[in-house]
Amino acid sequence: MKNITDLKGTFTLNNGVKMPYFGLGVYLSEDGQEVINAVKWALEMGYRHIDTAAVYKNEEGVGQGIKESQVPREDIFVVSKVWNSDQGYENTLRAFDASLERLGLEYLDLYLIHWPVANKYKDTWRAMERLYNEKRIRAIGVSNFMQHHLEDLLTTAKVVPAVNQMEFHPYLVQQDLLDFCIAKGIQYEAWSPMMQGKIFDMEEFKTLAKKYNKSIAQIVLRWDLQKGVITIPKSSKKERIKSNADIFDFELSKEDIHLLDQMHKGRRFGPDPDNFDF
Repeated sequence: MKNITDLKGTFTLNNGVKMPYFGLGVYLSEDGQEVINAVKWALEMGYRHIDTAAVYKNEEGVGQGIKESQVPREDIFVVSKVWNSDQGYENTLRAFDASLERLGLEYLDLYLIHWPVANKYKDTWRAMERLYNEKRIRAIGVSNFMQHHLEDLLTTAKVVPAVNQMEFHPYLVQQDLLDFCIAKGIQYEAWSPMMQGKIFDMEEFKTLAKKYNKSIAQIVLRWDLQKGVITIPKSSKKERIKSNADIFDFELSKEDIHLLDQMHKGRRFGPDPDNFDF
């Protein structure tokens, strides 16, 4: 198991960059005061990793929250993603500039291809390699890439993706994909760890929450980290942002990790990377 210590702890990416293994996701956080507050609260509580995307339409607010937080820029790991309609070589270069401008930042810590758009993602990756070589991004990666997408990308890539951000929860463990990423030095990261709220109705989680005297959310987020998977639970509520991060004073047993791993059903709550049309 990777060493998990506290909210500011990091996993080291394949290029030596240290990425905080716990962060704030801002998907569905409204631009303006809602997302500004969420980012400020998270940073005040000790979070050092903020994950946004062009398609979330809240990069301005994220940038404003970072600015108002008084936390030095170099201490914050900022992630954004290139949207599907902006893919391709020239488009990606333009989209990156636009994201940086909205965020009001000089560089990004991590930039991801949001979805594997057929016949586009290799050109998108070439543009990202250029931005990486120009030191405008500290690390580049992908999101929603299955093993065959990664294998295809690696046939031409000069830089191996540092991260693959995937839907990941007990109903969608995809251990084979996780193992493939580990073997290639690609850090796995979770989105939708709470199964869009379905997790709160599951008896197994109620039992574990009682056993460890923790909330259901805290159990699943701790499982992510003990699996070596970076996690970015989203919330715009101050209490939830705080409680999500209260997972560093307990450890799940090997048996309980195994129990959650065995719940895999191949069930998605989000789109299928092999069959999306947006």
